[in-house]
Amino acid sequence: MKGVFLDFDTVSAGDIDTARLDTVVPDLIRYGVTPTDQVLERIGDAGVVLTNKIALTREIVEQAADLQLIILAATGYNNVDIDAARERGIGVCNIRSYCTASVVEHVFALILALSRNLEGYQRLLAEGKWKGSPQFCLLDFPIVELDGKVLGIIGSGELGRAVARSGECFGMDVRVAQLPGRAASDGRVPLQQLLREVDVLSLHCPLTAQTERLIDAEALALMKPTALIINTARGAIVDEAALADALRNGDLGGAGIDVLSEEPPVHGNPLLEPGIPNLIVTPHIAWASRAARQRAVDAMADNIRAFLDGERRNRVV
Repeated sequence: MKGVFLDFDTVSAGDIDTARLDTVVPDLIRYGVTPTDQVLERIGDAGVVLTNKIALTREIVEQAADLQLIILAATGYNNVDIDAARERGIGVCNIRSYCTASVVEHVFALILALSRNLEGYQRLLAEGKWKGSPQFCLLDFPIVELDGKVLGIIGSGELGRAVARSGECFGMDVRVAQLPGRAASDGRVPLQQLLREVDVLSLHCPLTAQTERLIDAEALALMKPTALIINTARGAIVDEAALADALRNGDLGGAGIDVLSEEPPVHGNPLLEPGIPNLIVTPHIAWASRAARQRAVDAMADNIRAFLDGERRNRVV
């Protein structure tokens, strides 16, 4: 079956072994990136399309005459018109649990960098302050221990549960949010109550109509002025302008953000403006360890092999 990978550069920087993928799709064409106006042309007569974040709209799905299978290099599939694929009988497969370790490590890298003020201390060293100190250590910024602090989790899927387990290893008191409109569940804490209690809030829920701007100005106002918010889920779950204002005003202790509402942020973003204190922004790399990207590509190959063998593996359609 002929195949195309529309945005291979999103999973490889020249460091990924594609042998498994090449075995199942020997005629695979790999494009580093694909502009929107070239998607349909590049799909051509392909039977399988592989993509990470390229939008496969209804128009594209309906016009790709030979398309049988869409393979995603991600768990989320909001970039594919699922209804159109279903109507045409096109299979859609995602991948799961491939980047758990990478995301969890990134979450705690952000938490630790913020709670221990690593950026501030690095800046002092660059300014030569340690060299001129009258004592052996600098204590200019507070250093906060995680032990005994409350870690709030929004979203208790694979990633949320893994972050919770790691939080417990740090001695944190882990609490999971009961989202508005969801049925009551044992051990869950109503969201507004959780926001008041947390020292660290970590987001791991999908972006839906119900979670878009879930953390808005009202929600941020409920949080402690020392609390941290970590977002490695989807940018639009947070009202970014409200978060920037809360940080500038000293109403929040800090934020570690790996995702923005527009990626890449070609039109700018409130969280990329200069002078926002206690903010770390990373370019959607929480998932992107080399090991995780290798697992992703291998899982895509396994999904194609299962389809060719008449099996359903990681099918969302």
